[in-house]
Amino acid sequence: MELIEWKDFEKVELRVGKIVHAEVFAKARKPAYILHVDFGPEFGIKKSSAQITELYTIEELLGKLVVGVLNFPKKQIGPIFSECLTTGFADEQGRVALCVPDKDVPLGSKLF
Repeated sequence: MELIEWKDFEKVELRVGKIVHAEVFAKARKPAYILHVDFGPEFGIKKSSAQITELYTIEELLGKLVVGVLNFPKKQIGPIFSECLTTGFADEQGRVALCVPDKDVPLGSKLF
């Protein structure tokens, strides 16, 4: 494990958002959803491609709080641009479980 300085961690914009829309990403090479995540009035709604179809249905994603990285450059994934990275952890089978706050917090709040 490489150690970093606190100032390096402070550069990463890990923010809380709420999934307001989700759809099947039909043109993805691996099964994925396109998430529309509301990060509050300062940051707005951002799109993210997420390979989380094994553990989540679209219905259970709506309204879920998630943690996203907002200060990566946009990344083209097939025909869409992913505007943020939705964070998660892989389980023993490699399925991705979302990183989520366990209490309600204001949208756009920064992880520290």
